Amino acid sequence: MTVSTTALLVLDFQRGLVPACPEGLTAVQRAAEAVAKAREAGLPVLYGAVRLRPNHADVSNQNVMFTGVAVSGAFDTGAPTAEFADEIAPSANDIVFVKRRVSAFTGSDLDVILRSLRIERVVLTGLTTSGVVLSTLREAADRDFRAEVLADACADPDPELHKVLVTKVFPAQASVRDVDSWDPTAG
Repeated sequence: MTVSTTALLVLDFQRGLVPACPEGLTAVQRAAEAVAKAREAGLPVLYGAVRLRPNHADVSNQNVMFTGVAVSGAFDTGAPTAEFADEIAPSANDIVFVKRRVSAFTGSDLDVILRSLRIERVVLTGLTTSGVVLSTLREAADRDFRAEVLADACADPDPELHKVLVTKVFPAQASVRDVDSWDPTAG
């Protein structure tokens, strides 16, 4: 059996975020297609989601974004809006990790999982492009992972910002393509 050095990251496709993005449902569908391709190729599929403790001990009042998230309760552990969208829920063979901040690395065990699996390249999908995808891509590059972004399996509340990121910003640190042109077996 060949061990893959590539992993697909499926990030923040949570019920509370999908409707916030005009292309949210399309991104969910495209990410589900990427998940199917990854599974068929034998790649590990890792799902990350923001989950906060109900008492919000993991949210500093100095953090403007997460203070607002905490007040809403939308991403509290067990909240229906914190669960993965039904169309892209993980299978029993997928790896699920909890994150406490925007980047998939910050406040999670993602780095330990990737290093344990001997992953060298991460393929990113997620909601939102200007949030988890941007932050995770930057941190992945700083941690010396090669990266790829599946642009049509990402979405943002601001479609123009999504376009700028995938066409002008991300190419400096990652390959950017769509799900149809992605070859999960390519190194």
